[in-house]
Amino acid sequence: MPIKVLDPQIVSRIAAGEVVERPASVVKELVENALDAGSGQISVEVKGGGVSLIRVIDNGTGIPSGEVELAFDHYATSKIGSLDDLESISSLGFRGEALPSITAVAQIDVVTCAAVEQVGTYLSLKDGIAANRESQGRSQGTSITVRNLFRKVPARLKFLKSQATENSHIAQVVSLYALGFPEVRFALLIDGRVALRTPGSGQLIDSVIEVYSLEVARNMLEIGDGEWESGAVISSPHITGMVGSPSIGRSGRGYLSFFINRRWVSSRLLARAVEEAYHGLLMEGKHPVAIINISLPPSEVDVNVHPTKIEVKFRNEHMIFTAVQRAVRQALVGLMPVPRIEAVATNYASTSVPWQISWTSAKSSSLVTSLPTTPQTPSVSLPMLRILGQLLSSYIIAEGPDGLYLIDQHAAHERILFEKLKVQRSQQEIEVQGLLEPVTVEVNPKQAEVLKSHYENLVEFGFSIEPFGDRTYIVRAVPLLLHNKDWAGMLRQLLDSLFEGTNWVESVATSMACHSAVRAGQTLTDDEMRELVRQLEQTALPNTCPHGRPTMIHLSSGQLEKEFGRS
Repeated sequence: MPIKVLDPQIVSRIAAGEVVERPASVVKELVENALDAGSGQISVEVKGGGVSLIRVIDNGTGIPSGEVELAFDHYATSKIGSLDDLESISSLGFRGEALPSITAVAQIDVVTCAAVEQVGTYLSLKDGIAANRESQGRSQGTSITVRNLFRKVPARLKFLKSQATENSHIAQVVSLYALGFPEVRFALLIDGRVALRTPGSGQLIDSVIEVYSLEVARNMLEIGDGEWESGAVISSPHITGMVGSPSIGRSGRGYLSFFINRRWVSSRLLARAVEEAYHGLLMEGKHPVAIINISLPPSEVDVNVHPTKIEVKFRNEHMIFTAVQRAVRQALVGLMPVPRIEAVATNYASTSVPWQISWTSAKSSSLVTSLPTTPQTPSVSLPMLRILGQLLSSYIIAEGPDGLYLIDQHAAHERILFEKLKVQRSQQEIEVQGLLEPVTVEVNPKQAEVLKSHYENLVEFGFSIEPFGDRTYIVRAVPLLLHNKDWAGMLRQLLDSLFEGTNWVESVATSMACHSAVRAGQTLTDDEMRELVRQLEQTALPNTCPHGRPTMIHLSSGQLEKEFGRS
């Protein structure tokens, strides 16, 4: 087949395929345009999973009558004007591809009125060509209606999922921007049903209530990395937002929301930074709830990576990673409550109540205290505890100043050993036990690749290990803690759990602590229990083990009285 220039209509369809992947892509582009127009109120209506109809109405600046057709031309935009502008993009859109891409795969009607105009403009487009134009009254702002999406692209239409799935993607987009722009009133109607409505109060916690629920909101922590004035020159990342208490961990990563200069982005780097901050606080298999806003100079981030503008590249990834991890960790470490045994769930009023709640900003690393909640026990330091005995050879029973404590002896000992190991490693004081005879350890191919990169680092933890063939290593010494333990099994398990970005030191210390700690089912003497609790009281994070499981639960005096009918 000879080389030839493609027909413009084919080019438009190809370009549209990059920008408009599914109905949610259309919603995203139109919502971003509305936000760039300075809208304070945005309404999104969809029908038929977004295929039959998508309508986005805003009260932004509107499009001047003489520029309405131009707005639907390829690469027409009001957001950049020169090559230099690409180095300092502050708007959400800038490529001039969204509207023409949508018109290439759908029918569009637009009604818009600019601030300086007395009457609005109506324009209808079919197959990217203006079919009808007339004057029409409306207040300042823009309404864009998209009908019959992918009608002439059956190949794309058949790859869409069910209406419920497509609706969920649309709801996700609107929810994310409701979190990113809490000062904007968002409304989402799906097939005539109100799916989301936010107050536009400017308080992130109000949007959290509407997007996630009141129960999630009352377990959110406010984060921030210091005072910052709007408009100030930013020399380093400024991190704000909210993160969830470990108690509301989720089974997937869908509750991680990231905004770079208010642009919603998807970033493995940022997700890893947040999850590293939760290390040792969140149970394995659980993921955080987090809304992270990062402000930094536009020159420090490249948003022109992909037509969808969801992926970004940072000039200094290490700086961003460290700043996010530190801000989240500071919020979390300051408040780690001992889990309570709750007998009666708190009843909350109807969904209209949150609109009447007066919110106050939480300073530093504190919970939002204006929400109705049960009292929490001291965060990091533990009260003095009196040992009463052992339950099921696994739990230490202790009395505190406000009730009963059940302490998981294995989890508690893990926390003690974990913190000791980290201190000993930093001071190069890990105790080592030489083996009477060297032992060879054979590992599988995956383990071999990991060990090849890290076996020398194991010296810091008391291992003397060196290659002895393709997938065989010879071990001459092990940490004293693991002597007479299954240190080979611990080593293999450690190698299986490592992946790119894993904190090597934390992982080794966690694994060693777990394999060295007293086991569940092991009987302890009174002196052993007292010493274990005494050492737990001296740790920095006594309430969770390194894996994030709680070390103890608390039955308060008030709850005991209630259960026995004394209150």
